[in-house]
Amino acid sequence: MKKTLLLITLTALTMAVALLSFVACQKTTDPVTPTGGGSTTVTVGTGVPDVYKRIYGATEVYLEGSNVVIKAKGLPDHKSPYYKGTAWESGLYEAYNGTNPKFGVNPNTISERSLTFKIPLNPVVDPAHTATPGGATGVAINGVPFFNQYAAMGAPLANEANGFDQYGGHPQQQGQYHYHVEPTYLTKTKGKEALLGFLLDGFPVYGPQENGKTITNSDLDKYHGHTTATTDYPGGIYHYHITAEDPYISGTGFYGKVGTVTQ
Repeated sequence: MKKTLLLITLTALTMAVALLSFVACQKTTDPVTPTGGGSTTVTVGTGVPDVYKRIYGATEVYLEGSNVVIKAKGLPDHKSPYYKGTAWESGLYEAYNGTNPKFGVNPNTISERSLTFKIPLNPVVDPAHTATPGGATGVAINGVPFFNQYAAMGAPLANEANGFDQYGGHPQQQGQYHYHVEPTYLTKTKGKEALLGFLLDGFPVYGPQENGKTITNSDLDKYHGHTTATTDYPGGIYHYHITAEDPYISGTGFYGKVGTVTQ
């Protein structure tokens, strides 16, 4: 009887440990399978709020202290002329077929990165409103970084924008593909009102419409956001909106206290 009881206890303990291991490293997949480039399966740590599981282009999303950690390769899951000459050319290269008559491909090509975003789980306003950097200012749900409204050396985007591909992005010299403006692949596949990502301060970024209305700069503060209820945050939250006007994604600085990004 003692041996039987010991065996039952050990079996139960083994099952409990296995269950805990499964919960701590659960997986989720986005209902819309990416066409390529992005990850189709995201490793999600225990306790991660559902809204962060929407970042389908991540490789990992987990909690670390008071931060949400998002790891991504930064590869767009849509076609681009900037995939030409890369390991993904056969499946993801597509010549420019957008509407900009001044388009000219820049000399860079897309490369895989190893990005780690650490953003506040519970974002709060920053009285200093730190200026946005010249690199990544946040991450889109497909794992591609957002950049601010400036080209290299703080120049206006006017000339650089002529190198944006048909989905609104391009790679910089090191091959990091990114969006300065509306990521049209995402607004086409997810919707104009959809959650499109998060900035480094942890506040969410939404598309160019809200409650059926196209958002303009006059609807937003100088940081390019406002506080209202959203589908993901029915109690209300400060959030950014992408608009067709400069500064496009974020304004003169971050609204909240800023996390980090490394690669």
